[in-house]
Amino acid sequence: MLNISRNKVGAYINRADFPSLAKVEAMQSGRILMRWVPILFVIIMVILFLPWTQNVRSRGYVTALQPDQRPQTIHSVLAGRIESWHVQEGDFVSKGDTILFISEIKDEYFDPQLLSRTEQQLNAKEMSVGAYFEKVKALDSQIDAMVQTGNLKLEQARNYLQQSRLKVAADSMDYQAAVIQFDIASEQFKRMEELHRNGLKSLTDLENRKLIMQKAQASLISAENKLLTSRNEVINAQVELLSIQAQYRDGVAKAESEKYTALSSMYDAEAVVTKLQNQYMNYSVRNDLYYITAPQDGYITKAIQSGLGETIKEGEEIVSIMPARYDLAVEMYIKPIDLPLMEKGQPVRLQFDGWPAIVFSGWPNTSYGTYGGIIFAIDNFMSPNGSYRVLVVPDPNDHEWPNALRVGAGTNNMVLLKDVAIWYEMWRKINGFPPDYYKRSEIGQKEEAPKLDLK
Repeated sequence: MLNISRNKVGAYINRADFPSLAKVEAMQSGRILMRWVPILFVIIMVILFLPWTQNVRSRGYVTALQPDQRPQTIHSVLAGRIESWHVQEGDFVSKGDTILFISEIKDEYFDPQLLSRTEQQLNAKEMSVGAYFEKVKALDSQIDAMVQTGNLKLEQARNYLQQSRLKVAADSMDYQAAVIQFDIASEQFKRMEELHRNGLKSLTDLENRKLIMQKAQASLISAENKLLTSRNEVINAQVELLSIQAQYRDGVAKAESEKYTALSSMYDAEAVVTKLQNQYMNYSVRNDLYYITAPQDGYITKAIQSGLGETIKEGEEIVSIMPARYDLAVEMYIKPIDLPLMEKGQPVRLQFDGWPAIVFSGWPNTSYGTYGGIIFAIDNFMSPNGSYRVLVVPDPNDHEWPNALRVGAGTNNMVLLKDVAIWYEMWRKINGFPPDYYKRSEIGQKEEAPKLDLK
């Protein structure tokens, strides 16, 4: 039946009695298979030479491009007790809207009139500074008056001293004249006495001459006495001048000492005023911090602290908020072995969780349900998970990302590399070789990272 023997029995069998045998012998599958084998071989060879885009696949999630657009938590600057809530989860809040109100728990801030009383202390100290300032001005005027009076007194004493010196000069001239007159009278008396001994002059003439000599001597003594008195007046004038200088110098020094004492007190008061101003502003700002407000427009996602009367610490998280305006990006993580293949501006195909997609990793143009992106930034340090973070933004030349996409959604990412033949990619994977390392500048396609308008 299989025609493997030299003794053929087919001629002795009536096929009409065996319809199944007739049907089997009538099949032409072998001939058809032989016809299809070369066709399939050609098809496979053509497929092996089709272009294949090398890629690096990784997981990621949707995030916001700018740090201030990412989900954040609101903290309390002060320690306090929750008194009232003004929002609930899911509410939209504008920048500056009140989220909750807290009360004070520190005893040094319990006084409800703390701000007004601090202001009163500040005003009192400011008035004290003004009083010290007026005292300094008054002492300055007193010092100026003392200096002017002292200058006039000194000028008067100098004039008196000059007059005394001139009087000494006049008395000295009178004394010299008296000396000359006495010398002349003495000489005349001696000659008269000689003439009287010789009998040429009478005794009366001699006595008259002696009287004249005695008058000249008296005048000499009087002139000398006046000269000595004048010299004493000069000495007294000098002593008076020095006394006036010392007196007014002491007065000015005392007034200046009081002035500097007042200045020191004024500066101390100004330091207290500055401290009170700082304290007043701190209290004023602290009163505003009792109201926890929204830092930007967004949605309240979760209340971390809850209830009324609950005590919170300084810097403790209260609520989390999601900004209302944000620019989407994808944060994916690349293994260190693939990091040299990454480059800014490199195309990426993205598949978002929840959006059905038919993905052909090597033929991105034929993939359905994927979206385009380009690499915007590459970290230069390793993340805690042992990979390098790569930030991907939407490709402006591709389809827009879905409007319903939200921050935190998962993604499957394919970083597109070099175009190679399918047989080369199969050979590379069989041998465990990494994708071809290349740079865009090496193939004449040097590009810079895209500049996005983030306003």
